[in-house]
Amino acid sequence: MGLKVIGAGFGRTGTSSLKQSLEMLGFGPCHHMIEVFMHPEQVPFWDRAATAPIANWEEVFNAYQSSCDWPSCHFYKELADFYPQAKVILSVRDPKSWYRSVDGTIMRHLKAAAEGKPGGPPGKFARIIINEKTFDNDFSEAHMIATYERHNEEVKRVIPPERLLVFEAKDGWEPLCDFLGVPMPNQPYPRNNTSEEFKAREASRANAAP
Repeated sequence: MGLKVIGAGFGRTGTSSLKQSLEMLGFGPCHHMIEVFMHPEQVPFWDRAATAPIANWEEVFNAYQSSCDWPSCHFYKELADFYPQAKVILSVRDPKSWYRSVDGTIMRHLKAAAEGKPGGPPGKFARIIINEKTFDNDFSEAHMIATYERHNEEVKRVIPPERLLVFEAKDGWEPLCDFLGVPMPNQPYPRNNTSEEFKAREASRANAAP
């Protein structure tokens, strides 16, 4: 199958909604961190990718038409080279709003991984890719926002403008559909995995644990 759309935006920039929207527009399945939880057989691949160059991205992406969120966003340059016809979407949001969302949802998993505690995605790839290679194990607001902004500027510098869409979920269907050359659906743009939904899901898992 191979990727037609590559998401370059960090997690907590509306990537769950982007995943659903891309699948609704005919670019599914879309790879997202949730796919690694659903398909643990992918963990060895991502653990390898975290520490060494990948020669054949089709090992995972032959089953997908699009990607977004971590871990794939970390490899947007490699994926853009491997799939030269694919378009790239940089999902963004206000930096302070992004940090608040991270702090209220996945932050405890990032810190737990940094301390060698269980929690978060399986395998070692998330700790290496997100904690170490992206944020240098510095989860202070100033450092994380600076890293986030630097990443976004790098994407805009590296990807040719005709191949790139800088997208906010609040922009809705129109810019996304224009960029991908597909009709707009007759329903609202998805709004998934909000901070409130994330916390409720975490609480439900905790209550269900033996």
